[in-house]
Amino acid sequence: MTSFVIEADGGSRGNPGPAGYGAVVKDAADGQVLAEVAEAIGTQTNNNAEYRGLIAGLRSLLDLAGDGATVEVRMDSKLVIEQMAGRWKIKNEGLRPLATEAAALARRLRVTWRWIPRERNKDADRLANEAMDAAAKGRPWRSASSPGASPGASSGTSATAGLRDTSSAATLAPAAGTAPATAPAQDSLFDTGTLSAPETAVSPVDGIAARTSGTAERTAPATGGTGWRAPTTTATSLLLLRHGETPMSTERRFSGLGDPELTPNGVAQAQAAAARLAREPYNVQVIVSSPLRRARATAEAVAARTGLEVVVEDELREVDFGAWEGHTFTEIQRRWPDELATWLADPSAAPPGGESFGEAARRVQTIGDRLVERYEGRTVLVVSHVTPIKMLLRSALLAPLAALYRMHLDLAALSLIEYYADGPAVVKAFNDTSHLR
Repeated sequence: MTSFVIEADGGSRGNPGPAGYGAVVKDAADGQVLAEVAEAIGTQTNNNAEYRGLIAGLRSLLDLAGDGATVEVRMDSKLVIEQMAGRWKIKNEGLRPLATEAAALARRLRVTWRWIPRERNKDADRLANEAMDAAAKGRPWRSASSPGASPGASSGTSATAGLRDTSSAATLAPAAGTAPATAPAQDSLFDTGTLSAPETAVSPVDGIAARTSGTAERTAPATGGTGWRAPTTTATSLLLLRHGETPMSTERRFSGLGDPELTPNGVAQAQAAAARLAREPYNVQVIVSSPLRRARATAEAVAARTGLEVVVEDELREVDFGAWEGHTFTEIQRRWPDELATWLADPSAAPPGGESFGEAARRVQTIGDRLVERYEGRTVLVVSHVTPIKMLLRSALLAPLAALYRMHLDLAALSLIEYYADGPAVVKAFNDTSHLR
């Protein structure tokens, strides 16, 4: 499994004074720079800037590789390293919110904390100074490795973007100036792994239970099913369940039409989802599944609990990653750098020998429309993959294809869309994994 290094630093010219931070993410195996970030942050202290650099580095790695990645964090700030390792207390209350934020991000990773002397932290120190120099000249910072950039020119954006690996967990963001700010991970965009996503305010249970009772005191169209008023017709509900973990997920590899089976943990995830969906208030009436084994096994776990049969729909398959199938993001970045950059920036671009997100969107829309028409007024469990589920959510939200890069779906996560004859589709829940806790 790929492991990473974060080097982070921050500085203040005056302490407090004009401040900035810098962070770089590297491949631990060969030192290749995968992402750079820097930003001027106004008047701050050295320690404040150092913590901000750490937070930026952790966020960059999570965008790049997702939850669970192994990383050694290196900083020349003894205070930050010792406090994050839990060996020193945080006595400065002004630093406590930053330390809390950094610790929350670190808990999503496998982190080793290491102090290094300043002369071995030159990359992060350089980035922090570039950001401060650019701010002094009234310009935003831009990485020297960004297209068309010169030192001291984009504001706090990654030089190298990331996608999570796509079979079950890897994400990168595209380079500055390209469309997506955070790219898909297999977990995220494709079937790659597991990313954390914002907590959902409404769970599928709450969403379904409140199907006829939601109200809001706002000026809005009086059409039923808009999310503002109670609907006047019975909804057709699509419960969207992502399959459980596979070996590709754990290794953060692009997993499209490859057909791995669930791991023992993936089977347990499927069983947990099945136990939840067999209870009230779900009342699942139909189960449809992608033809791929990881989805079918997840669907069959629910079928065993509910007594329903699984209907297989080929259009619910994952996107075809062509030559990238089975590779990690880092491997693809090295072997197909130009093709990857194009793919991250343009949903109509396809991996070599594969399928574009635009093409996938058309087939998923076809099956989505068919399911809503065929099972009108019923609750349908759709067991599929990251890309098809995101496509259905994106369409319900009337969002552009680029919105895919802004979504994250965990393994075995539930989402819910309700479709009304007298109003538009309403997304009631997103990325709910409460059954896995």
